[in-house]
Amino acid sequence: MQEIIQSFFKERSLVNHQIASYDDCIPAGDNMLSRMEKIIRNIRVGIDGEVEDDEGGFIKLDVVDQDIVIRLKNIQLGEPTIREANGSEHPSTPMECRLRKLTYMSPVTIDFQIVRNGIPSPKEEGVQVGSMPIMVRSKRCNLHPAHIAGDRQLYPTTSNEDSDLWKQLLKTKGEDPLDPGGYFIINGTERVLISTEDLAPNRVTVEINNRYAKRTEVAKIFSQKDGMRKPLTVEKRRDGMLMVKISTAGTTPIPVVLLMRALGIDNDQEIFTAIAGPTETFKYIVANINEVNDNEEYAVQNMLEAHEWLQKKFAAGQQKDYREARVDQLLDRELLPHLGDQGTDRKKKAVFLGRIVRQVLEMAMHSKQPNDKDHYANKRVRLAGDLIEDLFRVSSNQLARDLKYQLERHHNRKRELRITSCLRPDVLTSKIMHALATGNWVGGRSGVSQLLDRTTYLAALSHMRRVTSPLVRSQPHFEARDLHPTHWGRLCPNETPEGQNCGLVKNAAQMIDVSEYISEQDVRNQLDELDVYQPEDWSDGDRIHVNGDIYGIHKRGTNLVRHFKSARRRGAIPSEVSIRYDSENRDIFINTDKGRILRPLLILYDGAPRLESEHLQKLSSGEMTFKDLVNEGIVEWVDAEEEEDLYIAPKPFVLPATIPKGKHAGRPISNENVEWTNLGEPGATAAKLKVKVRMPNNDWEVASISVPLEYTTEHTHCEIDPQLVLGVCASLIPYPEHNSTPRVTGGTAMVKQSLGLPSSNYRLRPDTRAHILHYPQRSITRTRAMETTNFDERPGGQNFIVAIMSLHGYNMQDAVIMNRGSIDLGLGRSTFMRTYNAERRRFPGGQVEEIEKPGSSLQEVKGLKPDESYLHLEADGLPLPEKYLEGGDVLVGKTSPPRFLEESSGGAFLMAQERRESSMLVRHGEKGWVDNVYVTESLDSGRMVRVMVRSHKVPEVGDKFASRHGQKGVIGRLVDPEDMPFTADGVVPDLIINPHAIPSRMTVAHVLEMIGGKVGSLEGRRIDGTAFRGEKEGSLRDGLIRNGFAHSGRETMINGETGQAYPAEIFIGCIYYQRLHHLVSSKIHARSRGRVQILTRQPTEGRARQGGLRFGEMERDCLIAHGASMVIKDRLLDESDGIDMYVCAQSGHLAWYDPKRRTYVSPIHGDGAEVYKVQTSYAFKLLLDEMKSLGVAMRLELEDRR
Repeated sequence: MQEIIQSFFKERSLVNHQIASYDDCIPAGDNMLSRMEKIIRNIRVGIDGEVEDDEGGFIKLDVVDQDIVIRLKNIQLGEPTIREANGSEHPSTPMECRLRKLTYMSPVTIDFQIVRNGIPSPKEEGVQVGSMPIMVRSKRCNLHPAHIAGDRQLYPTTSNEDSDLWKQLLKTKGEDPLDPGGYFIINGTERVLISTEDLAPNRVTVEINNRYAKRTEVAKIFSQKDGMRKPLTVEKRRDGMLMVKISTAGTTPIPVVLLMRALGIDNDQEIFTAIAGPTETFKYIVANINEVNDNEEYAVQNMLEAHEWLQKKFAAGQQKDYREARVDQLLDRELLPHLGDQGTDRKKKAVFLGRIVRQVLEMAMHSKQPNDKDHYANKRVRLAGDLIEDLFRVSSNQLARDLKYQLERHHNRKRELRITSCLRPDVLTSKIMHALATGNWVGGRSGVSQLLDRTTYLAALSHMRRVTSPLVRSQPHFEARDLHPTHWGRLCPNETPEGQNCGLVKNAAQMIDVSEYISEQDVRNQLDELDVYQPEDWSDGDRIHVNGDIYGIHKRGTNLVRHFKSARRRGAIPSEVSIRYDSENRDIFINTDKGRILRPLLILYDGAPRLESEHLQKLSSGEMTFKDLVNEGIVEWVDAEEEEDLYIAPKPFVLPATIPKGKHAGRPISNENVEWTNLGEPGATAAKLKVKVRMPNNDWEVASISVPLEYTTEHTHCEIDPQLVLGVCASLIPYPEHNSTPRVTGGTAMVKQSLGLPSSNYRLRPDTRAHILHYPQRSITRTRAMETTNFDERPGGQNFIVAIMSLHGYNMQDAVIMNRGSIDLGLGRSTFMRTYNAERRRFPGGQVEEIEKPGSSLQEVKGLKPDESYLHLEADGLPLPEKYLEGGDVLVGKTSPPRFLEESSGGAFLMAQERRESSMLVRHGEKGWVDNVYVTESLDSGRMVRVMVRSHKVPEVGDKFASRHGQKGVIGRLVDPEDMPFTADGVVPDLIINPHAIPSRMTVAHVLEMIGGKVGSLEGRRIDGTAFRGEKEGSLRDGLIRNGFAHSGRETMINGETGQAYPAEIFIGCIYYQRLHHLVSSKIHARSRGRVQILTRQPTEGRARQGGLRFGEMERDCLIAHGASMVIKDRLLDESDGIDMYVCAQSGHLAWYDPKRRTYVSPIHGDGAEVYKVQTSYAFKLLLDEMKSLGVAMRLELEDRR
């Protein structure tokens, strides 16, 4: 089935869901109303009522003499442009934005029309209202195939010629053709919008409330319409009363019966039938109706009385018309707005309310399980497009209010009203930019946009497929962190961080899609054709819910579901719509909303797929695409809700490890040599396979076997490939099913920290830090996912020869021993690039920083370094490329104006002002070569310099290495190649790990991969280690024997120091190791004396500031326990911030030394005072000074003078 997966990824990138969501949000060229256009048309400022016409957004000015209205519609996004400081514009590319620290954004234009007293004035078309950041590779991006070749539209997925041309054009624009896009460039940094999961709107969830002594049953629903979320809760009190709370309107609980009366159901009988469920619930309903009718607190018999009661509760003491309007607003806008906000929708709301109450009562009676909040059918994922939409909704409303205010000011000053002169375009831009730059989103969530992790290619991919949960990590949500069965095939079971975020931050599985919104109207029309009707009595037949809203009833639900599904497979209904039949409660749920994670499955018709071998051939030749499979009803997209109804076979058949019988019996089988001949044959019960087997003499022969199929006529679907349950990182780990799960989880985390080739344009990219491995290799033991995730093109690691033995105790615990000879030949070496930025900033008052060689101009410069420091700089203050520099050397010469005006002496107006030296230095502790110097301009027309410094990182003791199975270790010793142990064939290992690392951690796959790598390197082929279907252990052992090795993988090794053979045989093989970016050279830190803080005179903190090593409380306690008092005094006083103070013995005040009179002076007793020297800490002196400033004179008493 690999052909299906490959054709899927040929037409969509791994971050396709993010890009598609963004594309769905921004205005397109076609006539569809985009989400942004809907937001603009729904703007209502300055009026309360509804506006029922299609003229777009509505702003009414509050002015006295005239009735002025502004209408706005038709939002357009231009192409991404850069506007220079002098006003010129040109199309921008992502690379230019990265280099010049700009934002990759497009101008947004809207058409306005002013209507005065009902008379429209001419339209102002295409008024620019601000700018909108553009997602890289989205359909508005200049790199998109529709725009990159000028007017010509390219089709890279279908035409190979176009594909090559597109890649060529991307390279000329400085982009990596394999870069997936899906991120924004904000002020030169790449930022990702992390998808979040939320509870699904418009769905009723029933739960038990244990807050009080007795438990109560509660139903909650978040009703959402156009971005407004209005929660509603229905609670069954302990006394049986059913109460509704609308939290946005107030905390007052309203009895359900009373609310249903207010919604227009007068008759008790109707209320009863609306709620009626099982017979046990009848007494509750009757009791509730009687309570509301008779109890003097309510005493409500009809609709008018109900309205009066609500007015008393929600608008007490106001005028009558206001009270009525308030209650109308409550019933129409606050109560279940997704069912409609007109007075005509009230009856429907009453029926819906009845259904919620029925669910509460059923749970109370039958003690049913509460709804599972963690079930993925109750979750929706909010992608980049939805987040941008929320942000744009808030920003555009702000813009409209600001415009209204500006227009009113202009009108009141009797100026002519022009939109262009009143509109402030930075309102929209700054709001959106601020949210994207800081990650603080509307609605008070933080961390929504994050810096894209570019450690490796995979780290970036995985970052854009992340899904976070909005829960707080401090509370223990054990259920929320659990792996739920509905995550299967949607979210990766292994890829989640360890520690406090475990299980709250998840990652998408490989082949997923996220549904986009599909209009309910199309689905409803389809349902009408299938005989769905709106009855009088809602309990007769199967109720049909569309997106949580009851639509109608059908007499025979099973038939309806069957017809609906076949229509969807024919393409009459979009493939993203899902349907579920709950036969127990006679409910049919149809969902068309956005944010459901879908996964593809093979459809079985009477126990056989429609997929045939010729389909697979067409897919691999490119004649068919994955979309064709969906359209022909071979594959379908399934969401978590619909999956509840299906019976899915995990795989078509189980392949035996060896050939069962015949002349080839006992020969090992591997998955890649199997051809399924009767694929798709109707009614087949066994799969007929043609297997290529390798004979002991190395010849290939073909055997035919048949194995029973795993699916029967009962099964509805079959998995495309079981390895698709894994995410991008976990699918790279070979044989993961042989490891314990935590190790695989650790492996996925470390894949993201490995050094490799993050992108092919690393020479151009001005990343703050970038690591590039010198000789990245593809792994010999591969998985099928490496082709689809492009890991083979952008690898992160190298194949090492590894022996498992202990050597002189230098690899105790998790340390590893490395062969210095391999390192000298380039193993594990990498380059580290750091980009330094210097800008010619302008200050108020016309002063500027100058990038120049300090001391070369005529002006005096304070704080000049000696001339040698500037020798390597050219006249413009910049270094030449390939110049070697070390920490503290000047990288860019720069002088600044004086910091304060006092710095220059009193007669400053006559003197030429002296400037300060403020050159940019290479970071302390780093050294390297100047690699690239970019001189460009930032937007405020100041010159900007970006210098890349390249340093060479060679593996040394303390650097961290890891295999892909969570086996991590640091180098404990580098051994010369002549001292390393070697095998009888003269093979010297690159790495030696400790035998104790294997048994307790149960990383069997680590051992398997070593054997696989050994066989692969001997036979010159890549071993398939894909999850659940890799080459079996028997086949690998066979390969070792074939090549003259022991089947166990162990060999006799010889001690390189003594020349004697080791008495035990040693396991040795070839395995893919990664060098992680935790390098000793960037962490090592030591110092004796050095910098101190200005205020407290204690040593600074942290490696970046050359700080001291903290001697903390526990260290102090140790010395106290040892009684080493002089050491304590030395550490905490002499070597920290000790200072000598002079104390006047008579008055206890601080004295000072007067050098002119050569005597000590006391503030009270003058210069003849008795003064003693006291050693104390500077922090204590600071305390005395602070107290003096508060007007408290502290007196010191000398101990011997007590």
